[in-house]
Amino acid sequence: MRFVSTGGSAPAADLRTVLVEGLAPDGGLYLPERWPAPDGDFLARLRDASLVEVAERVTAPFLAEIPPADRRALIESALDFPIPLARLQPSVSVLELFHGPTLAFKDVGARFLARLLVYLLAGEDRPLTVLVATSGDTGSAVAQAFLGLPRTRVVILFPEGKVSPLQERQFTTLGENIEALAVDGTFDDCQRLVKAIFADEDLRRRLLLTSANSINFGRLLPQVIYYFHAAAQLPPGAPPPLFSVPSGNFGNLTAGLIAQRLGLATAGFVAATNANDVVPAYLETGRFEPRPSVPTLSNAMDVGDPSNFDRIQALYGSDRQALQRDLTGARFTDDETRAAIAQVAEQTGTILDPHTAVGYLALEQTLARRTEPASGIVLATAHPAKFRDGLKPVLGREIRLPNRLAACLERERRSKRVPAEVEAVREVVEGLER
Repeated sequence: MRFVSTGGSAPAADLRTVLVEGLAPDGGLYLPERWPAPDGDFLARLRDASLVEVAERVTAPFLAEIPPADRRALIESALDFPIPLARLQPSVSVLELFHGPTLAFKDVGARFLARLLVYLLAGEDRPLTVLVATSGDTGSAVAQAFLGLPRTRVVILFPEGKVSPLQERQFTTLGENIEALAVDGTFDDCQRLVKAIFADEDLRRRLLLTSANSINFGRLLPQVIYYFHAAAQLPPGAPPPLFSVPSGNFGNLTAGLIAQRLGLATAGFVAATNANDVVPAYLETGRFEPRPSVPTLSNAMDVGDPSNFDRIQALYGSDRQALQRDLTGARFTDDETRAAIAQVAEQTGTILDPHTAVGYLALEQTLARRTEPASGIVLATAHPAKFRDGLKPVLGREIRLPNRLAACLERERRSKRVPAEVEAVREVVEGLER
């Protein structure tokens, strides 16, 4: 399979090039040159398929160069945790994507990408340098995914003071092949710095550089899997799923739209946002106007210029009306988010993290407006314990920490403060060669 850039001027590339480059030479994002035809036999038997079987069928057209036995071993290593669909209310279920090593949905994409890169680069002399910006869970997921893998090193940029303490501890306490940079700025600054480093052709010639952000198609592909897996867990005869996706950089939502392109029957998608609502605003007005991000309770969604919007536009040929047929936008305040967390906890006993709570609100609002039946599915993106400081005053009690989170609080924090300047980051990346 060949891949092309949303920028329109980069040459088509193979899978290895796409995974290593992350960003295309023209600054665009990679998508397949042609989409494989839906696999009717697989779709007809979807409800009988396991997670590994779903992953094999979904990824096969994109990873055709990898022998089936190797592909299955890679999948089994990456997806070694459950992704259950839990009923919350009669018309609302929660896809629990937080059972991986860092208790966040990004474990799915990061673990798959890490193992895929190590497999494809087995004969490469230079070590792989992974450069990633994080507003929350990406940093810990990528760090854990690559921790200890041979001939790899990871540099994580995060906005100092704008990531929850637990999230930060998960990637600043690991050491080994993980370097954490506390940037004096916002997530948008971190993302800008990563893009600037990748635009440095001299540096990229000398180093084997890649990104594990959702700009990398290798992060999106495994996320497509769990949309099919969610549908596979619906009861027989259930209406098609309506997915509500907590959205920041919009990679998770893009993966859902790709799943639909591959034949998954859905009732559509909801882009659930906080005050950083540039995509819902676009759906309403037709104007895409990036702006500085605003800090909120659902901090991993605090993105003012979501990278994957380029991919969404490419999928729909920049046709807003076509996009509106599949996608609804919604935005909610921190006060509304807190109220939803308290309400759901009281009524069901389930504690939602702030991001999932935004998704729940968006789904509830959208289902109330629909005339056609749908099986509402909220993508639960993180374990609530990762946000226990913010949730304690909402719930009036502490949330017990799972053992793997409690353990990271006992480890020493290791990070380096840097200004939001390209030269400062370049110096760190170049220093890894010495």
